[in-house]
Amino acid sequence: MKTCHYEIAASRWRSTVEKLAIFDIDYTITRKETLMEFYKYIVSKDMKNIKFLPRALYSGLMYSVGVYDERRVKECFLKFIENIEEKELAILTKSFYDERLSTILYKDALDMIKKLKNEGYMVILISASPEFYINEFYAIDEVDLIIGTRFTFENGKFIRKMHGNNCKGEEKVKRLNEVLKEKNIKADFKNSYMFSDSLSDKPLLDLVGNPYLINYKKNHEIEILRWK
Repeated sequence: MKTCHYEIAASRWRSTVEKLAIFDIDYTITRKETLMEFYKYIVSKDMKNIKFLPRALYSGLMYSVGVYDERRVKECFLKFIENIEEKELAILTKSFYDERLSTILYKDALDMIKKLKNEGYMVILISASPEFYINEFYAIDEVDLIIGTRFTFENGKFIRKMHGNNCKGEEKVKRLNEVLKEKNIKADFKNSYMFSDSLSDKPLLDLVGNPYLINYKKNHEIEILRWK
């Protein structure tokens, strides 16, 4: 269902030059970090999953001291859904969006998405968070494309193996360009927008003519917007 939405949305933009409205997800359109919210949601559905909390804390610690890279920390962290059936995961992520993700969206972010969509921009969400659940943001009617970190399914089951690289920094630019090329979309980057809470997205922020930082706590040459 998600893939179908993706393909239908993308098909509208073939052989065209488009102005893009690009949004990061965590702390940009959401008030909280979505992967941790996903784990908390899983625990709320079955308290037995609290047993994975020490692993989550340990992987976070190993990342903070530089022992784990982002690939390893995510593969380690996602132990709590290892071997889940793909169909079961799809049902779970749908309810996760309905019951949790949809409640932590910034109103200002949604307003900006709707505003730019109405002005003819192609709306793209791009995030380092796992694509298997951020695809649920297609529930926002104005969203045309979603790009995230991909994970592997084998024999219809989720395995904790990242497919490709973590979608962060320069990788976001690479993935965006790959998708645009695949869909035969030419981007007018000079007149495009990029919104992010973090300078880890500077490669994308530098790519567009209209970059904005969201709720950034320090002063910066890039204009800062305060979203609620």
